[in-house]
Amino acid sequence: MQEQITIKELYDLNETLAKPLLEGLTYPWEALPKIGEFIVELGKTLPKDIYEEREENVWIAKSAKIYPNNYIAGPCIIGERTEVRPGAFIRGNALVGNDCVVGNSTELKNVILFNHVQVPHYNYVGDSVLGFYSHMGAGSITSNVKADKTLVHVKGADYDIDTKLKKFGAMLGDHVEIGCNSVLNPGSVICKDSNVYPVSMVRGVVPAHSIFKDKNNIVDKKTL
Repeated sequence: MQEQITIKELYDLNETLAKPLLEGLTYPWEALPKIGEFIVELGKTLPKDIYEEREENVWIAKSAKIYPNNYIAGPCIIGERTEVRPGAFIRGNALVGNDCVVGNSTELKNVILFNHVQVPHYNYVGDSVLGFYSHMGAGSITSNVKADKTLVHVKGADYDIDTKLKKFGAMLGDHVEIGCNSVLNPGSVICKDSNVYPVSMVRGVVPAHSIFKDKNNIVDKKTL
């Protein structure tokens, strides 16, 4: 069902400042080339009683907790009450929502994190969109470039979409849980309310309300 991988089905857009960007698109990966420019324009409009521009094109909520010994490059927005912990490396083009955790040794690049997203321990998240209350377990990463450097396709049971993108990590729907030390290969879409077992290698689309145990064992939660 190709509809499951649309923005409309994956996300509650009321849980991100990226709503004006995403609501005009069909698939979330269409936003990837637009994130940086969107952040720059959005940052200029943020309320000064809530956000401050700490460096050029780096807006951080006054209520956010920014620990020492991290690096934050613009364009970037860090939302209210979010924690950026020691060792975090935010490389730019990062829109991080409210009440998020960007943890130790976690690297972000060209991403949208909805509210309440946690990437708390040793995560790499690049060219990806992570939905409301999604969580990546320790050591889990988004692999964003194919080994042969060809364009990324999103492949479901009955469709194959050429995204026209060379760099594309993963799209996580709302309330997705990724187990520790898992690898989400380029073009992965984990639909809303699904779980991925620890130490998994995921490729393609995981349907909504599913448990991914391995590529040959994806269980519908409704049957449990």
